[in-house]
Amino acid sequence: MSAVFDWAREENLQPELITVEIWKQLPEEFCRLVEVVNGDAVRAESPSRPQQTATYKIADMVDRAINEHVDQYRDECLDISIDFDVLLWETPRTTIRRPDIAIYDCAPSDLRPLPAHLVKLAIEIVSPGNTQVDLIEKKAEYAIAGIPWYWIVRVVDNHVSVVDIFVLDHAFGHYRPHAQLTPGGPRTTIDLPIRMSIDWDRLTGLAR
Repeated sequence: MSAVFDWAREENLQPELITVEIWKQLPEEFCRLVEVVNGDAVRAESPSRPQQTATYKIADMVDRAINEHVDQYRDECLDISIDFDVLLWETPRTTIRRPDIAIYDCAPSDLRPLPAHLVKLAIEIVSPGNTQVDLIEKKAEYAIAGIPWYWIVRVVDNHVSVVDIFVLDHAFGHYRPHAQLTPGGPRTTIDLPIRMSIDWDRLTGLAR
């Protein structure tokens, strides 16, 4: 018999809604395993090895782009994090998501969760079978929270096959397609939200 039948008891239900103040006091080991959707803890899907590798390599490309951007525009300070808690909203019920990669305005290192209004770009790395949350739920939530740019990076057959770039339409409160990047050469350069290059050669053979 599945262990879930032993777990499915009234006393194991979440006793109350999670607020930001409660979230800050929860063990970090627990917070790394879940996201919070309208006050309820939701188990976060574990990424595959190719997804993990794609995340690290794209984050490195983004980090290089940020350094070049900040060197050029010294009046702006940007930072990048991987798998970092972002507070989308507190009312009527708290929602905290964890983008695979986020570019945001510089903030104190102890600011947790990071308010969504600081985030410039959220990136999710997806593969077949786990796209619903990123393509539907998070896409809608990030738009409601006002995050200007959203990337969906698709991993298929051990390589990144496409990067879908969405920009927030503030008039209608949802994302509209801005560009779709696919391997067509060694590199693709995109200028928004900052100028960065996608090195496709680094995004093949992700799991060895």
